[in-house]
Amino acid sequence: MSWRFGEKTREFLLREWLLTAVALGVLSTSIHLRRLPLYSRHDFEVLFLLFGFLVLIKGLERNDFFAALAVRLSEGRAAGYKLIWAVFFLSMVVTNDVALLVGVPLALKLPLERKGLLVIFLALAANAGSAFTPFGNPQNIFIYWYYGLKPLVFLKTIAPFSLGMSFVLGVISAFFFLKKAEAPKTRIVPGPGASIFVLALLVFLLVVLKILPFWVALIVVGAAVLFEPEVLRVDYTLILIFFFFFGFTDNLMAMLEFRFTDPNRVFLGAAITSQFISNVPAALLFSDFTPCWKALLWGVNVGGFGSLVSSLANLIAYRLYLKSLPEGNRFLLSFHLWGYLFFLLGMGLYFLWRSILPYF
Repeated sequence: MSWRFGEKTREFLLREWLLTAVALGVLSTSIHLRRLPLYSRHDFEVLFLLFGFLVLIKGLERNDFFAALAVRLSEGRAAGYKLIWAVFFLSMVVTNDVALLVGVPLALKLPLERKGLLVIFLALAANAGSAFTPFGNPQNIFIYWYYGLKPLVFLKTIAPFSLGMSFVLGVISAFFFLKKAEAPKTRIVPGPGASIFVLALLVFLLVVLKILPFWVALIVVGAAVLFEPEVLRVDYTLILIFFFFFGFTDNLMAMLEFRFTDPNRVFLGAAITSQFISNVPAALLFSDFTPCWKALLWGVNVGGFGSLVSSLANLIAYRLYLKSLPEGNRFLLSFHLWGYLFFLLGMGLYFLWRSILPYF
């Protein structure tokens, strides 16, 4: 019995390697400093917003909202091309991870050639689209809340990146997926609670944007849990990663005394670091050491392209593809070729924008 428990623990630690690494980072730095990390009210607000997002999205999933939406998107001509754009826009509202959980399974069911390429383009679309809004991905939620930003300022800063990458993606994908495909012969009707969770999500987004006070989010999430307690079955790994990273960066602040004030260095550091530890931890790591939030915002979103681990959305796309089709090695090669092409395009777009607006 103890052997099985030890084996399962080892498997969990290896599977959740990032969580393991950050937890060890907090432990080692706390021992070195002989202090526990300090957590602010702001930290716990960010953690709750992430938790609330996961709860409300789980409610929509349980009521077949996304499944019904996915089937509707597959109807008519150019299903693959429409699916790419659907994931692009959907990721702006429900995060890139959820958009791929909706889009990739449907893409694998469509009678199309180049399914692997379609899944890759869906991942690219999710990363490009989610960058556009403060709630499109976890790193945006964090940066928006951490730096106390306003909606219009945020959108004006990141819009050139998101729209520029979407234009390139739309042009390239048109060559491959403007073809007719038969839609799956399935009809799915959303559950009775779908409309309630849609309304709850809309109100919650107003809290994220700081249009409504924070206590409204407490009421919305509490009501959702009372209405459907099963929504508590969310993936708590992301929340734990944020929790430990807040502690780790607080300990680093106590150990190190330096600041990144050069926007170009912040951008390059965040984008390159994302390739190894993914863009969410990169945002958490750099935020405590720089006031250059615009460069950081661009860096972690450009950093979502590139390697398989640069974004959780990339890993989701890969895992879903691997479950359906066994050509993992070919897919990985193609994924990294396209990923780094868009990574380099994103970097070029940043420096082009900086040359146009030197005070950006």
